[in-house]
Amino acid sequence: MEINQEWVVYGIIAFLIVALYTEIMRPAITFLAAVVLLVVFGVISAEEALHGFANEQLAVIVLLLILANIFSKTRVITTLFKGIFRDSDRPRGFLMKMMSTVGISSAFLNNTPLVAMMMPYVYTWSKKKKLSPSRFLIPLSYASILGGCVTLIGTSTNLIANGLASDIVHEMSGGEQTFSLGIFDFAYVGIPMLVIGFLYLLLFGHRLLPDKQSALEQLLGKDREYFLETHVKQNSSLIGKTVEDGGLRNLKGLFLVEIMRDGNIISPVAPTERLEYDDVLFFAGDLESITELTSPGMGLSLPKSCNIPVTEKTDVVEVVVAHNSRLVGKKVQDSDFRGRYDGAILAIHRNGEKLWGKIGDIALKAGDVLLVLAGKDFDKRTANSPAFYLISKAREIHAMATWKATILVVGLIGAVALAALGWVSLFISLSILLLLTLLLKMVSPVEIRNGVDFNLIIIIAMGLAFGKAMLNSGAADTLANSIAGVSNTFGPIGLLAGIFLVTNLLSAFMTSKAAVAIVMPIAISLAGSMHLPLTPFVLTVAFGGAANFMTPIGYQTNLMVYGPGGYSFKDFLKIGLPLTLIYLVVCVVILSYIYWNGSAGS
Repeated sequence: MEINQEWVVYGIIAFLIVALYTEIMRPAITFLAAVVLLVVFGVISAEEALHGFANEQLAVIVLLLILANIFSKTRVITTLFKGIFRDSDRPRGFLMKMMSTVGISSAFLNNTPLVAMMMPYVYTWSKKKKLSPSRFLIPLSYASILGGCVTLIGTSTNLIANGLASDIVHEMSGGEQTFSLGIFDFAYVGIPMLVIGFLYLLLFGHRLLPDKQSALEQLLGKDREYFLETHVKQNSSLIGKTVEDGGLRNLKGLFLVEIMRDGNIISPVAPTERLEYDDVLFFAGDLESITELTSPGMGLSLPKSCNIPVTEKTDVVEVVVAHNSRLVGKKVQDSDFRGRYDGAILAIHRNGEKLWGKIGDIALKAGDVLLVLAGKDFDKRTANSPAFYLISKAREIHAMATWKATILVVGLIGAVALAALGWVSLFISLSILLLLTLLLKMVSPVEIRNGVDFNLIIIIAMGLAFGKAMLNSGAADTLANSIAGVSNTFGPIGLLAGIFLVTNLLSAFMTSKAAVAIVMPIAISLAGSMHLPLTPFVLTVAFGGAANFMTPIGYQTNLMVYGPGGYSFKDFLKIGLPLTLIYLVVCVVILSYIYWNGSAGS
């Protein structure tokens, strides 16, 4: 029986949506599995499946990630931050400075390391002012997203959209036509939305953003409630005492959740419960209180996996697990955290979710905030690690010579300018700059390797292959023809709005890369069947994928601030939904005016 390839593609789209939303597998594995199925069912060939790895836009993304990693290890950005921000800044002034700096920088640098470097500043400044970081961290993420949408190189989503569109147009025309967006084609919508977005956050952010500061004064300190495992050690003064007599009943900022004794759980814990040797006590509470709980005088010890010699211990730090971290999905006891990073996971915070059982048995998730006991080599071992971002202690910064840092900044500006003028391709100009950094020993080959996100490369390459499958199976044309009927009621402007909404909703619960890979072939087929300019359709898909404000899982910077800010999904929806609708209107109005009134080419 002949297999209907179109229905195979629809089935795999459903698989992608469910698998990415439920996180049953890591995104890179999910995409790889989807493409393998496409090859098995004959929708694409093995050569077509691997063709994405040769895409020039993918190479540009890799180069930009490497260069951004080099920037993050210099004092260029941190010196800029120190020159702009002052302890005397008022909250509104600090917010405006922060968003402007990050927004403008994100147009030319990868926004993930920018947000990672900015988070400690926000966190420290907020504490000094006795303000909640939750008032500033969502604006930090949103500013980086708004800035990234200003240029082609501002976000990998824009580059993926351009790469997909280029491949699809080349394929549909039989190799006779080419398509490529310019670096500043995004600026028509990106710059107005950068300004409008900033005004929206400045005028309405303080009303819509949650204030978790009052929670610091509550018993459990729920702005960042950690889950901690301790053991009653031998010769402890607590042995034989009741919970109340041992002083564990009314600990400030801490709550004794349960006791594990001989494999049995005691919960809730009564004040009269007597403590025994080797009892395992599970507490929930805030950072400062947990640190005091582990002091020698308490008679409690940490799990064996957390034992770092006192002579080596340097600090207690907080980190956020990255969306593409190798730690995601692994139990703490299987993560080899001590061996890999010279640190031990002391406690875990996961927004709004109660954690139970031993720390070692908890499987880590992206966005988890970890309290880590850092050994003497922790900074060195994590300097190039994409596994997590530090929020309560800044990473070690390399002291790069001023003249080298100047070359790096001028070189990046020159590379972008040469590409914008059309003198050389962006790939060539960035390659020359990277070669220069190697020759001047600004970066080592090992640091380059560590700075490459291989998961992202797989996702992008497989996404390009999926776009090919949409064309080969006829699914793109079928869906485009079905959607084309909408134009009879709402017209082309309604189509652009629909494309933006569909892409944005898919991005909010999957990833922007998956959403763009699914929608782009449909959008291009629509433009062709209706004989409309192609560029506004491609840009709408890109903006719909990148302008992701409604959920913490939709964009990596949202996920980075999710745990440290103590946010809920509702917080992102409350402030992100109006901003998304504003972006939709501005995007559709500007693109339809420019490209359908003859003010710009197609």
